[in-house]
Amino acid sequence: MSSGDTSITIVGNLTADPDLRFTTSGTAVASFTVAASRRLFDQQSNQWKDGDTLFLRCNAWRQMAEHATNSLAKGMRVIVTGRLRQRDYEAKDGSKRTAYEIDVDELGPSLKFATARVTKTTREQAPHPAVSGSDPWAAAAAPPPGPQSDSSGSGWGGDEPPF
Repeated sequence: MSSGDTSITIVGNLTADPDLRFTTSGTAVASFTVAASRRLFDQQSNQWKDGDTLFLRCNAWRQMAEHATNSLAKGMRVIVTGRLRQRDYEAKDGSKRTAYEIDVDELGPSLKFATARVTKTTREQAPHPAVSGSDPWAAAAAPPPGPQSDSSGSGWGGDEPPF
């Protein structure tokens, strides 16, 4: 992220299933809208009420786009972090309009009211479309799952951190 980008995090519900499309060059992009409503406590009625709702269009690219369409569905509460973008356009009636969108950097389900099971993909399952031929990182394979040990007794092999 460059220093001039406006970083934003939004928590809200998906208004529809993510829509997966592909650019002419074959790059995957998932578009979806997140609706976020502020909850306000009305002391006169002694009840919680919804405030104004903010609808933000979000665009996830490449592998994240495919993961989003396979993992998320309408109504799910999500957390989106990304870069806020402003797009100016001309409407059909000739008036000038502005739309605000998020280019997604990170995306996931909110665990406030739900549970989720995460399945990590491997490079073989989800190859990066920009890499052709051999994978230069394939030789640096991760250690097998399970506890690792070294002579120090720390429980982890070498000087790699446990994450």
